Amino acid sequence: MPKFLDSLPMILSRSLDGIMPVYRTLFQEHAITDQQWRVMRALWEQKHLTSKQISEITLLPSPSLVGILDRLEKKGFIGRLRSVEDRRLVYIVPTQAGRELQELMLPKIEEIHDSFMKKVTPEEWGELNRILDKLNEYKTTSEIVSGNRI
Repeated sequence: MPKFLDSLPMILSRSLDGIMPVYRTLFQEHAITDQQWRVMRALWEQKHLTSKQISEITLLPSPSLVGILDRLEKKGFIGRLRSVEDRRLVYIVPTQAGRELQELMLPKIEEIHDSFMKKVTPEEWGELNRILDKLNEYKTTSEIVSGNRI
């Protein structure tokens, strides 16, 4: 068993604690939270998504997402459009203000990302992603504890 500071949760926490403050400063400048950023980023790539799709992409639980979407709508960054083909579906879409936010934030996000990427090679970045993807195969505690996956 690894020492506490060498355990996977601590390694990941240290990394997140070292990286996220840089991003959070930018989020605060634009009066959005980490979670709101994740939603907007997903919408900027996909143009329109259902709340279920947003939940899956951003890893935000549906109950939490309801409030996040409401606050983004109050800020004028998103709107809701009912599907013409299936009236049961409601799509979340970025508004003009949401697209303006994209134009303001993405260049700065890219600068931040590039500054972190200067510390690793493309190969190391790929390896890190592969390793984390492999670890993410263990989705639930019960799978790990019961011995079904390890």
